[in-house]
Parts: sequence; C-alpha cells; structure tokens
Amino acid sequence: MTADEIKGIIATALRCEHIELTGDGQHWYAIIVSSEFEGLRSIARHQRVYATLGGKVDSGEVHALSMQTYTPAEWTALQA
Repeated sequence: MTADEIKGIIATALRCEHIELTGDGQHWYAIIVSSEFEGLRSIARHQRVYATLGGKVDSGEVHALSMQTYTPAEWTALQA
C-alpha cells in the first residue's frame, strides 16, 4: 500500500485535523491529530486507528505502523 492509500483509509474513518505518514512501504510512521482522541488514552487511540485499517494489518498489506496520536489541543501545544 502507498502512503496516500493508508492516509485515505484513516481520514475516511476518523475526523483528522492532520495526518503525516512516512515509511518504506513496509514500515510506516504516522502522526495523527483528531478530535476523536479526546478523553482516550494512548492505547485506545492506537486501537481506534488500527480499527480503521480493518484487516490490512492482519493480512500484511500494512506490515507495521508506528504512530503518535494527538488531540488538536495537544498538537497545538506541541507546536508552540
């Protein structure tokens, strides 16, 4: 899968204010900012993102996805 395909899948399922995705086609690194992460712990945020990808991780289409997840407020504070 390409970075644009993965970003599209995530953005279709989550209201994302910001998505960055880099990788080599097998190992992906993402920064995802979504208001849907409000009130969720890190593991729940990651589970939410993995759920958007459906079986793509299980099937090996997405081999590995490392991510940093932020709410809009957290992202704004980080950028300051």
